[in-house]
Amino acid sequence: MLKTSLIAAISATALLSALPAQAQEGNVLTLSSEQTTTFVRNFNPFGQTSARYTTLDFMYEPLVVFNRLQGNTPHYRLAESYELADDLKSITFTLREGLKWSDGEDLTADDVVFTYDYIKKFPALDFISVSAQLASVEKVDDRTVRFNLNEPNSLIANTIVGMPIVPEHVWAEIEDPVTFANENPVASGPMTEITRFTPQVYEQCRNPHYWDAENLAVDCLRMPQLADNPQVLAALADGTLDWATSFIPDIDNTFVAKDPEHHKYWFTPSSLVSIQLSQITPDENNRKAFTDVNFRRALSMLIDRQTVVDIAGYGYPLVNEDPASLGELYSAFANPEVQTEFGQYGRFDYDAAIALLDEAGYVDADGDGFRDNPDGTPIVIDFMVPNGWTDWIDAVQISMETMNEAGLNVSMSTPEAAVWTSSLIAGDYSMTLNALASAADPYFPYIRSFNPDDFGKSRFTAPHWENAEVMDLLGQYTQTKDPAEQKAAMDRIQMIVAEAMPIIPIYNSPSFYEYNTSRFTGWANAEDPKFSPVVSNANPARLLQLLDLEPVAE
Repeated sequence: MLKTSLIAAISATALLSALPAQAQEGNVLTLSSEQTTTFVRNFNPFGQTSARYTTLDFMYEPLVVFNRLQGNTPHYRLAESYELADDLKSITFTLREGLKWSDGEDLTADDVVFTYDYIKKFPALDFISVSAQLASVEKVDDRTVRFNLNEPNSLIANTIVGMPIVPEHVWAEIEDPVTFANENPVASGPMTEITRFTPQVYEQCRNPHYWDAENLAVDCLRMPQLADNPQVLAALADGTLDWATSFIPDIDNTFVAKDPEHHKYWFTPSSLVSIQLSQITPDENNRKAFTDVNFRRALSMLIDRQTVVDIAGYGYPLVNEDPASLGELYSAFANPEVQTEFGQYGRFDYDAAIALLDEAGYVDADGDGFRDNPDGTPIVIDFMVPNGWTDWIDAVQISMETMNEAGLNVSMSTPEAAVWTSSLIAGDYSMTLNALASAADPYFPYIRSFNPDDFGKSRFTAPHWENAEVMDLLGQYTQTKDPAEQKAAMDRIQMIVAEAMPIIPIYNSPSFYEYNTSRFTGWANAEDPKFSPVVSNANPARLLQLLDLEPVAE
């Protein structure tokens, strides 16, 4: 339960007026949720490449936050309740009473309906492909909205709350919402006011009309520009950062030991990190190999996952050898037939990989020392990973050693993260590492990875692999409440994915979460695992962590 703030008696308006153009020292929380060489002023909540990582959740509050660490328990935010119909074909959300936008205008059901009409009018905004699941969205009254579904869906609430609600009185006037930077946002969350913005730092301060102001003890968020993991480590070690998400090598010595009383971390198994090959890559020769399951299987067997984990990951991640990609994180859902039939393709076996490449015809046809396609055309692979993501860069370099030794012509490139993201969305890359956030149910990683409606919208569908049966089974999974029927569908999905191996799982990365208790208390940790506190923009529960923080008494 969220605590009662020490500043409950202070009005939000008075507090905001006391802040100058630059946030005062005091209840200012300094965090790092993204690594970039420069900040661009963009707070478009629909943006997947250029928007600042503090836009969702802190600026645009969700209807509900589902807590995956507590059995998917709902934490109601803009909505005070929801009800799923018995036939699973509609869901009704009721908004809290008295909600307002940060400019003082009322936030009502009209804004919710507008948002969903808007993403249907501009499909590029629908980054979670929810529109295709909706027959209609209707206003019941000023606080109530009914979503009518095309098909029964027992998990639809989790999808609907992933779409940010925007104010009709602002966005209705925007001619091109896809490129709109939204530099001066009107929003619903706790932190909406941009009081300072430069390429090197920006500050985001409290919403003067926030409905839950009495539970907000932080006045402002400060985001310093940090380009890579080493810079984040330096800022953590010297006490500059209060809250961060970053890979930190040898964390007990490089971070905790600097101030054992206040420097803390908590890592839990989370995102699947996998090698992904674009099946629509513009390189026709690479495409021949990438669309061949034998090539993908051989590539998978060339990856020494344990070495990647031990060296690149400092032992933090959990090896994932599951060709169906679920791994230990979803062990309760695992189909044992997957390991029996296809398990060998998920394990490091250099000799078996060489034998499979040879058998499939991937040999050196022209004598240049590199394997070619069976028709003799060359395979030249660019293994792309974002600049500054040092653990991933190390993982790629380790993986490339065995690939090169096996005769594959693979080299690495390190573009900026925004460029990398755009390439994955478009599918115009060759090979990459990609990460997919964990969820309470394996339905979500599968639908987010393989839904054709997300192609061209989300980096999570980067391979652009399609399978009609998988999509049909995912539909069946959500259209029944019968556990046996759900299990049968999920078992079959795993077999299809394991056989095709459209992605090559490497490990489940921890949720990297570092924090400093010298200025704020109330942090979630292993002793109090109340929700996921990771400040990544892929984790809506970070909003709950912000609201649970209290400044340390002077």
